[in-house]
Amino acid sequence: MASTTPSADVPAEDELLTKTAALTVQEAEEAQPPAHRNHDPQYNMKRSDPFQFGSRYLQEDDDVFEFNAWDHVETDDTYKEYAEQQYAKQRESPVSDFDKHRFNSDPAKWWNLFYKNNTANFFKNRKWLQQEFPILDKVTAEDAGPMTILEVGAGAGNTAFPILANNKNPKLKVHACDFSKKAVEVMRTHEQYNTDFMQADVWDAAGEGLPPGLEESSVDVVLMVFIFSALSPKQWGQAVQNIYRVLKPGGEVCFRDYGRGDLAQVRFKKGRYLEENFYIRGDGTRVYFFEKEELAHIWSGANEDAEQQPEGDEIKGSIEAKAKPALFDIEELGVDRRMLVNRARKLKMYRCWIQGRFRKK
Repeated sequence: MASTTPSADVPAEDELLTKTAALTVQEAEEAQPPAHRNHDPQYNMKRSDPFQFGSRYLQEDDDVFEFNAWDHVETDDTYKEYAEQQYAKQRESPVSDFDKHRFNSDPAKWWNLFYKNNTANFFKNRKWLQQEFPILDKVTAEDAGPMTILEVGAGAGNTAFPILANNKNPKLKVHACDFSKKAVEVMRTHEQYNTDFMQADVWDAAGEGLPPGLEESSVDVVLMVFIFSALSPKQWGQAVQNIYRVLKPGGEVCFRDYGRGDLAQVRFKKGRYLEENFYIRGDGTRVYFFEKEELAHIWSGANEDAEQQPEGDEIKGSIEAKAKPALFDIEELGVDRRMLVNRARKLKMYRCWIQGRFRKK
């Protein structure tokens, strides 16, 4: 992925999102049950507010196994207790120092292996993106004029190709960047790859330079979908600075990633814990699970440089960081909680994602 690709189970996330995005429905006629409680597919219409995150609320008398998913479901006490027990076990059996170095020193290696080993199934069409981020409709409109989109961590083109397939703007350019050379190869050999509208390049989002072919203040929209979580916490500051540099004033970041407490985090076994909320998957790729407040802090720029100061300069660094002006306005930042159920096995699974829009000041 651009400085890292989306997580290894991103394809699975795309499937979950595709299946659950349609759960939000509009109100039906009086003769019908409320749309969000109706099993008839004709009522599964798109919601009007992307950050509403669905309207199928689980109420006290409901049968939890009536539907495959419920929106805005807080985890119950039993699950919370189980999750905390899992975290404690994870901390007790962290990744060895040898493996920490092995996985952190060359993350591109593991993403290249991921794409090499998943050539048959890693492309998933993110059809839900334009519903979640309406600005994509604006920049792809016929009369939008010259527009530039940068996708960071483009992977196999899960976002770029669906955007281009719906594009009506003859002056749109999509720069799709990924940390993995293999991922970029896949995009460049895709049958829909057209250099008139798309440029795919290798780029490290946490490196020193800007993406190939882009200058400072040249991009209208940056897409970051399940990619920030693949970066080490030490890389966040540089990555945010790079996005700030490449965006035009007033440009927008469309963001979606994993939230703390997601089932994927709770399921990690021994020997996968790197540091708090940061893990190594079985395929060697890394993933972080965020808190909402943590992301607001990161993207406002308030923690810039503080963590990178030498120990002796800790107080000085903290003061300088606090004095720094904010880089982005947090336009929207929400937690998307879903309870997915396996009706046959009577299992409840809690998912948690965080979605945001950040505007360059």
